[in-house]
Amino acid sequence: MTELTIRPMRAEEIAIAVDWAAAEGWNPGLADAGCFAAEDAQGFWVGELDGQPAATVSCVNYGDGFAFLGFYIVRPDLRGRGYGLRIWNAAIAHAGGRVIGLDGVTAQQANYRKSGFALAYPNIRYGGRPAPLEADAGVVALADVPFAILAADDATVFPAPRDAFLRAWTAAPGHVGRALVRDGRLAAWGVIRPCRSGRKIGPLVADDRAAAESVLAALLAQAGEGEVFLDVPSVNAEGVALAQALGLAPVFETARMYTGPIAPLRTDRVFGVTTFELG
Repeated sequence: MTELTIRPMRAEEIAIAVDWAAAEGWNPGLADAGCFAAEDAQGFWVGELDGQPAATVSCVNYGDGFAFLGFYIVRPDLRGRGYGLRIWNAAIAHAGGRVIGLDGVTAQQANYRKSGFALAYPNIRYGGRPAPLEADAGVVALADVPFAILAADDATVFPAPRDAFLRAWTAAPGHVGRALVRDGRLAAWGVIRPCRSGRKIGPLVADDRAAAESVLAALLAQAGEGEVFLDVPSVNAEGVALAQALGLAPVFETARMYTGPIAPLRTDRVFGVTTFELG
């Protein structure tokens, strides 16, 4: 077997992994690559054969206790040769003693279990042309919310601080954020971004379905007539009901898995996952 050379990606090379994800049908956002290195620039790897990309993976470290693995792809013509396991091991080593999360394709769940991952819940991607929602006058631009308040709210739904990523994600080209303030406090917020096909909404975080609908209506006003995608944790019954009420249909499913315990999260507030690649 030809020797696989594994090395960290340079920032501009993350686009390789994003392009491969698009080829797999994962439909990444147009500005995703520019955001992904913000939290951990050393968290992306490429495996090369004769100087050509053969495999990719990411394992982004969020602080001292948590990491998230994604972009685990071997070039289709090179699968079944052990290259995937080698680059996988490099990513796992980067996480050190951190608990690792991932959103894996369901067909690979058994393999992930062998590596110590346990299923938390499925995420379901809903897509289509949504039914219109009534706008709420209380919705404001996400940029109007002080970042410290946004980060504190994000801490209720994500296992670790991710300030650098949030700053990049909310300010990326084409990304539009909206928020709902009730009685002087942040009740819901979300971001919509252009993707290879249509637009995705993520994250969408809300205290309840009504608040989620208010922000969603403002985000959908930015979507035009194209398709919209929303990744919903299956354990959030109100989130699933909202996606269905919009007329969206399931198009894809992932398994959210972890290698160990994480801080308790308000998954009932997650109406849209930020991104399957980085959590």
